[in-house]
Amino acid sequence: MQANRAQPPLPGFVELPEPEVDWHPCWLPSDAAAGTLERLLSEVVWKQDKIGTPGGIKPLPRLTAWQGDPGTVYVYSGIRNEPQPWTSTVLDLKRSIEATTGATFNSVLLNRYRSGVDSMGWHADREPELGPTPVIASLSLGVARRFDLRHNATGVVRSFELTNGSLLVMRGATQAQWRHRVPKAPGLIGERINLTFRSVSPRSSEVREEGTSSS
Repeated sequence: MQANRAQPPLPGFVELPEPEVDWHPCWLPSDAAAGTLERLLSEVVWKQDKIGTPGGIKPLPRLTAWQGDPGTVYVYSGIRNEPQPWTSTVLDLKRSIEATTGATFNSVLLNRYRSGVDSMGWHADREPELGPTPVIASLSLGVARRFDLRHNATGVVRSFELTNGSLLVMRGATQAQWRHRVPKAPGLIGERINLTFRSVSPRSSEVREEGTSSS
């Protein structure tokens, strides 16, 4: 018996690019995710940085925090982030996500979206200290938000609904070939916290992106 062979594509067929992502829509049960959100709201030291824009200096449209091992300084858009010590909740999440992904992380950027007004513009995490093919694990807690990935060469967009307790892992050439964002959601009420775990070299470097870092 002959092996099955793939049929040739139809005339005019174009294979669309796909990002290299692992998608776990229910990584944390909803009750565990809700409890984790409440703990992070109280135990994390949140700040609102300012950023230079064509319209002048403006506050970032979200709150942030940076935690990590000593020396994991992170600089983006002129904002220098000295690592805060790991809080117990974040450290437990890091260890569990490392077990799921098979990757090792030494730092995390936390973004707190207070409502649908808070957002994240198009950007890619292409900092030299991340390496050419970084693994970035993005955990979402709270109200669901849309996450868009746009291919640099084709403009193809792939979207995910980042629900409470979902885990999206970006791998390989995703950062080199795609940009991502969390667009505004007018009228949406409710908090969302996103944790993007990564591994950076223990040094600071400037980010040459117009946006900021991860979802």
